Amino acid sequence: MELPQATNFIEEIINEDLKNNVCSSVITRFPPEPNGYLHIGHAKSICLNFGIAQKYNGKCNLRLDDTNPEKEDVEYVESIKKDIQWLGFQWDGEVRHASDYFEKLYEWAKVLIKKGKAYVCDMSAEEVAATRGTPTEPGKESPYRNRSVEENIDLFERMKNGQFPDGSKTLRAKIDMSSPNMHMRDPVMYRIKHATHHRTGDRWCIYPTYDWAHGQSDYIEGITHSICTLEFEVHRPLYDWFLDQIATGPRPRQIEFARLNLSYTVMSKRMLLRLVQEGFVNGWDDPRMPTIAGLRRRGYTPDAIKNFAKLVGVAKKDSMVDIALLEHCIREDLNKKANRVMCVLNPLKVVIVNYPDDIEYVEGINNPEDPSAGTRTIPFSKVLYIERDDFMENPPKKYYRLSPGAEVRLRYTYFIKCVNVLKDSNGNITEIHCTYDPDTKNGYAPDGRKVKGTIHWVSAQHAIHAEIRLYDRLFTKENPSEVEEGKDFTDYINPDSLKVVHGYIEPYVRGAKAYTNFQFERLGYFTVDPDSHDDRIIFNRTVTLKDTWAKIAQKEE
Repeated sequence: MELPQATNFIEEIINEDLKNNVCSSVITRFPPEPNGYLHIGHAKSICLNFGIAQKYNGKCNLRLDDTNPEKEDVEYVESIKKDIQWLGFQWDGEVRHASDYFEKLYEWAKVLIKKGKAYVCDMSAEEVAATRGTPTEPGKESPYRNRSVEENIDLFERMKNGQFPDGSKTLRAKIDMSSPNMHMRDPVMYRIKHATHHRTGDRWCIYPTYDWAHGQSDYIEGITHSICTLEFEVHRPLYDWFLDQIATGPRPRQIEFARLNLSYTVMSKRMLLRLVQEGFVNGWDDPRMPTIAGLRRRGYTPDAIKNFAKLVGVAKKDSMVDIALLEHCIREDLNKKANRVMCVLNPLKVVIVNYPDDIEYVEGINNPEDPSAGTRTIPFSKVLYIERDDFMENPPKKYYRLSPGAEVRLRYTYFIKCVNVLKDSNGNITEIHCTYDPDTKNGYAPDGRKVKGTIHWVSAQHAIHAEIRLYDRLFTKENPSEVEEGKDFTDYINPDSLKVVHGYIEPYVRGAKAYTNFQFERLGYFTVDPDSHDDRIIFNRTVTLKDTWAKIAQKEE
């Protein structure tokens, strides 16, 4: 068959394998641990694994690595499935689990024991760590390393039967305590955990380690290409060693690529869990979180995330990706898809003193990038709200918005001129009075005079009150994972990552469903929060209009 054109080094390897009949089809897998919500780094891996399967007319399995019952939860399982499907991918067949293979892994472990390749060790975790050695010094062999096969089988079966307490024994592979690869120094294969598993209940009290379960699960499923991030490169000799002991058929080929590191973000599940548990954010789907659930709630789209993954590409070396690139991707996507509306975040009341008490309707363009989006009618009346920043009593030079005696264009409608300013007893501006020119309804003056400023507005009588959540980056430091001495990564949390304001928006948004995206003209892109209801509409700011990445790209060109 004619092979697809390779666009990265992984596809080049797959093409070679297909050409040389190493495999006849492509089967990949996405194997997350159900101990937290997926984040943008997982999204890149999802796009890669499922994307390769689609490109080669192959299959991609979803396998949950549920080998640590103390940290896993059904909530995480359901969130993982939801996120993958939301991104537009579907795994082959039923969801698979490492726990599906617990019996087989246990039997294979006994095969290793009978070959003299594994033993039960009574050392504590601290004792094992103390005897592992260093990258330049060999480790020390366990005093239990040379137990007989019969004793090891007996002890291992008793471990399985729950006769020993947690931490009292482990099953370790017998490899080489002097290996330069620390992962080959008699790694732990099983540990005792008297914990209830969310799928297997209390059937098991010994659980395989990731290193023991991972490669064997790939082998069981017939995975042809096991695509991992770079930190697993040093684990590959161990996976190969394990397969040497039990494999009788084709093996998966492990290929490593660089994981995603995003500026002003943390990707560690441990750190993300702390943010949730310690109340720095409002749950895993907080729009400031880099989780797929958080990005979805913030207003990110599957297409934007997939395009981001494509632009980042597949590399062999770790690097830091500018978060501005992710923001650029959502701007580009929403610019084409999001309908425009006018919203005032910091309202200032405007009374058009010479306008009648009538109501008229003007026509607004829903999306200039998409003619099929059509137009909408916007109510216009005597009393309006404008942005407080769009008026200055004593403006500097080149200030083209509203000021005493100055004239501006109201978006989609008339020219207005400020004729009076009302203030409270403290000197704060409470209201401005303007006149309008009825001959400028189309936004142009018949006498040819021009104005340089156009501002947005909403009719006070018709405006919908809205809660607007202005989200910003969660951290002030480019790489918050690099913690200075005496500090914690939470010390770099941006105190202004969320500001809540109450504004007014045109009635076009009434009844909008959760996750509907809009561009608030001149302000940015916003999405309807799922907590909204008929009496309270909430918008989350997805991203501002300013696109620093696009400017950088233009300069480089």
